[in-house]
Amino acid sequence: MSFDVAAESYDRFMGRYSVLLAPQLADLAGIEAGGRALDVGCGTGALTRELVARLGPGAVAAADPSAPFVAAMGERFPGVEIHQAPAERLPFPDGAFDATLAQLVVHFMPDPVAGLVEMARVTRPGGVVAACVWDHAGQHGPLAEFWQAVRELDPFAHDESHLPGVREGHLVELFEAAGLAAVEGATLTANLEHPSFEAWWEPFSHGVGPAGAYVATLDHEAQARLRERCRELLPDPRVVIRAKAWAARGLAP
Repeated sequence: MSFDVAAESYDRFMGRYSVLLAPQLADLAGIEAGGRALDVGCGTGALTRELVARLGPGAVAAADPSAPFVAAMGERFPGVEIHQAPAERLPFPDGAFDATLAQLVVHFMPDPVAGLVEMARVTRPGGVVAACVWDHAGQHGPLAEFWQAVRELDPFAHDESHLPGVREGHLVELFEAAGLAAVEGATLTANLEHPSFEAWWEPFSHGVGPAGAYVATLDHEAQARLRERCRELLPDPRVVIRAKAWAARGLAP
């Protein structure tokens, strides 16, 4: 699995869904003018853009372990403090932010509890920590049809349903294990219409995340079989994906 890909590739793949989640996660975290916020695992900036719109660039910071994403963020968001760093080792002092958020990140953290503990560390006592992850376990994420086709053609393939936080209630459990207080769960949605099947399929060829990494392992014929099975699962000329994400918020101790 890799996110060391061009920012534009991520934008065309998962970024198109991320922009739909960002306002909902910011609302869940209670982001409003006068506060200071951190976007952990910022990717190419869908959530950062929402935070900047609400708080201004000087009140927003961001971090991501991917060098290409950090480089793109520097160009896209002048005035935002941006660092290349994983969630488990954030380069910020204790209590630096009123709110710390992670959109579509917790399930990719090598140690999600440690990552959430670190997010709480850089949040002021009583400040908000919030995150969301796709409902991959319930097969309501934006990649459900893709992984269904993969499992039918390759029963031993590893999909994303086993990742941390992607089953109902697990993200809340991770927040509680990290010592966050007053933890609450929520559900976010992202409905996106693609103009054609090819517009939906093409981004899978860019090697982004587990899905892109899987496609990259296939030879030309296997890729063609997978593409055509996906086409059978998404037969309408315009592909409409209705996705659900689990969310949680808690207060830093």
